[in-house]
Amino acid sequence: MENFTPWSALAGGALLGLSAVILLLFRGRIAGISGILSGLFTPHKGDTSWRVLFLVGMMLGAVILLPMGFSIAKVPQGSTLLYVLAGLLVGIGTKLGNGCTSGHGICGMGRFSVRSVVATVVFMGVAILVVLLREQLGWF
Repeated sequence: MENFTPWSALAGGALLGLSAVILLLFRGRIAGISGILSGLFTPHKGDTSWRVLFLVGMMLGAVILLPMGFSIAKVPQGSTLLYVLAGLLVGIGTKLGNGCTSGHGICGMGRFSVRSVVATVVFMGVAILVVLLREQLGWF
């Protein structure tokens, strides 16, 4: 880990947790990004504005922090086809798992959901395996 910054990581984690708690307290909703985004494609009356505001707030947060010395992660150069395939696989996994890393890993585990604990263990295990294959064996 070349650029490990524990204080900014702690601050980011605290802000994620705070946003999840605020959304749950004031809207009764889980801050799972895949669920928030997919809800825009199947809108229900009175259910769109908070979703749009949440997603816009996520994007504006990055823009607001840039002048303060924070940076946006750079995407490594690679095959566009590989990135598209990876995105599709993440989307399929999110649908099959009934949620994403933020929904299960942050919100679900915070609510002691057994399903979320299992989902988080599975996606962390797969992530470790992919890193092992990529870094140690040169795959992908």
